[in-house]
Amino acid sequence: MIDKTYSSAAAAVADIPDGASLAVGGFGLSGNPIALIEALLAQGTGDLSVVSNNCGVDDWGLGVLLRAKRIRKMTSSYVGENKEFERQFLSGELELELTPQGTLAEKLRAGGSGIAAFYTQTGVGTQVAEGGLPRRYDGSGGVAVASPAKDVRTFDVHGEPKEFVLEEAIRTDFSLVHALRGDRHGNLVFNKAARNFNPLAAMAGRVCIAQVEELVEPGDIDPDAVHLPGVFVHRIIEVGTDIDKRIERRTVRTEEEA
Repeated sequence: MIDKTYSSAAAAVADIPDGASLAVGGFGLSGNPIALIEALLAQGTGDLSVVSNNCGVDDWGLGVLLRAKRIRKMTSSYVGENKEFERQFLSGELELELTPQGTLAEKLRAGGSGIAAFYTQTGVGTQVAEGGLPRRYDGSGGVAVASPAKDVRTFDVHGEPKEFVLEEAIRTDFSLVHALRGDRHGNLVFNKAARNFNPLAAMAGRVCIAQVEELVEPGDIDPDAVHLPGVFVHRIIEVGTDIDKRIERRTVRTEEEA
């Protein structure tokens, strides 16, 4: 088996070119591959088309690439707490393909599984299926680019006809993910909510780059504990357990309330 380790985040992302498409893990601020994102920012790569559940916040996660105007298009399910994301979209600076969250997850999984497309009931009877959902504004409140109509078919479900919309799978040039633990062969273990989109993003990338908090030797991870097998992972770097981890919105009680 090939040792897939790289010496640094900069070395791991060095060949990502301008105009590349990326699938990036993370759910809110959980499981963001921040070391790889910052390395990409430092090397100046731009005109990126990024697929991720959301776009971080203004000063962290994918938000740092967005703020630097390195992202041309986002495919996401949630604008979230990122005010710059909202501003760029409404001003016409950023293209956005807004996708239902479960559909986005399945599009990534399908891409990594060699499935070209699938039918789902999600979005039937809405602009998701019928088209016209704004993808880019013209800066004056008008819609410059709208989503196209999608194929809708009727299938028999337990004796009842139901409509389904066709969704195409997502396959990207690269994927960037964060895992709790990984070995030199690329087998990964994710921690709690970081497992939501990271494995799916990893599967969708033709070249998957993983940052892990702890790098171990092959055989140190129980095969039954592996969340994503190394066949999907091409490069791996260790970032340490003390890497910065943000909380999107911290809510605490005072001592008196507690």
